[in-house]
Amino acid sequence: MKDNTPRIYLLPNLMTAGNLFCGFLAILMIFEGMRNPDSGVAPYYKAIALILGACVFDLLDGRVARLRGQESVFGREFDSLADIVSFGIAPALLVMDIVLNDFSHRLGWLTAFGYLLCGGMRLARFNCMAAQQDESSNKDFTGFPIPVAAGLIASLTLLMLWLNEGEKEVGPWKYGLLFLMWLLSVLMLSEFHYPSFKRINWRTRRSLPLVFCFILVAVCAVIFWHVVPAILFTAYLIYGGIRPWVSRKWRREIEEDGGDLEVEVVEEMEDDEGESAA
Repeated sequence: MKDNTPRIYLLPNLMTAGNLFCGFLAILMIFEGMRNPDSGVAPYYKAIALILGACVFDLLDGRVARLRGQESVFGREFDSLADIVSFGIAPALLVMDIVLNDFSHRLGWLTAFGYLLCGGMRLARFNCMAAQQDESSNKDFTGFPIPVAAGLIASLTLLMLWLNEGEKEVGPWKYGLLFLMWLLSVLMLSEFHYPSFKRINWRTRRSLPLVFCFILVAVCAVIFWHVVPAILFTAYLIYGGIRPWVSRKWRREIEEDGGDLEVEVVEEMEDDEGESAA
């Protein structure tokens, strides 16, 4: 008799549970800001930090699963359910309370729900495609990934609150964020390909200057936490747009494991030496 019990691995699913927990707390913080207007923007800062924290957990769960050979159907489905909470509902509520309330209620509801609907459909399409093919062999995402969309919305909202000196009213920036919500909704359902960076893992090797740049960016992200996350997420959005015109060499250097390239070179040299000896 066939055993239909799904494989459930502890560490990757623990990361996914951390993602879901951050999304849940972010929603609670947004509700706290709605119930107590006198609390200012403090609950929204916490909500944004939690959404960004969920992005970190989402980044880790897949890599931990691939590193340990613990990828499973259960993990993929659990990850999508956590994503719709952390990167669908939480950002939609955040933007609706801070930005979309300044517009008509119908436009606000439509924009927030449109983003949530497109995010849910994108996750469903991803799971269907992953079930039909080897997910590990796919180096690209079809459509803009919802965790990055949520990170972009949260980090730009953080930047706007900071530029307006902690005031909940973000001024004319609200029009840009309204447009961004619709743009991301369209991109999530599009056929554009975005890099997944799955080839980059704990064993990835890079040149010394690149390692220095990565460390510098990480330090800047901690020091200038109001600005750098927005720059990084925006850079990913722009890179996906210009990626078809980037040379194959640069794309491989940016997106793939440098160790694989070195192995290829060594193998070619060994083959040449073997032919010479023969």
